[in-house]
Amino acid sequence: MSGLSISGLAIFALALAVAAFAPGPGIAAIVGRVLGRGRDGAVAFVTGMAVGDVVWLSLAVLGLAVLAETFHEVFALVKYAGAAYLLYLAVKMWTAPAAARSLEPVATRESRSKLFLAGLAVTMGNPKTMVFYLALLPNLVDLGRVDALAYAELAVVTLSVLALVFGFYIVLALRARALITSPRAVRLVNRGSGVIMAGAAVAIASR
Repeated sequence: MSGLSISGLAIFALALAVAAFAPGPGIAAIVGRVLGRGRDGAVAFVTGMAVGDVVWLSLAVLGLAVLAETFHEVFALVKYAGAAYLLYLAVKMWTAPAAARSLEPVATRESRSKLFLAGLAVTMGNPKTMVFYLALLPNLVDLGRVDALAYAELAVVTLSVLALVFGFYIVLALRARALITSPRAVRLVNRGSGVIMAGAAVAIASR
């Protein structure tokens, strides 16, 4: 057993937290979706995003940056598929009913598997995430010393940090959503959320 040092894991966790907290297409998608739809399905969406981070972490640890470049068309397809689904969610938010409510989740439930895949596609197609794991991670961690235990440690730290960051943004959006009760305000939130989600889709697809 070897693993990584506590200081090495701490540096990685801090760098990942800073990168994850920075507003980007992924955070915009989370906030827009929670504002428009509440907590229903949010866990599936952010779980997909977090798993995408672990995929990029795995590629970096295995030294497969070249593979990512080789299969650029595949990643591009994933990116556009994720962007298309975000646009679909944006349209649903824009057209959602605006009746006065206590902001309970809408009656029509979205597929958890589709939301998971959408979150996965958001991360796999996000250039900021790619740069962090494929370009910056080697400068933070000696990848030549990453064995199975060290990889497990990095994966656990990644999921833990992202759970905190994504959870923070979900709670923030839910609190903002809870302040809105009138039909007019609900309509504005639905449409604003749709615009945010569409903007995230465009940002992902255009990079």
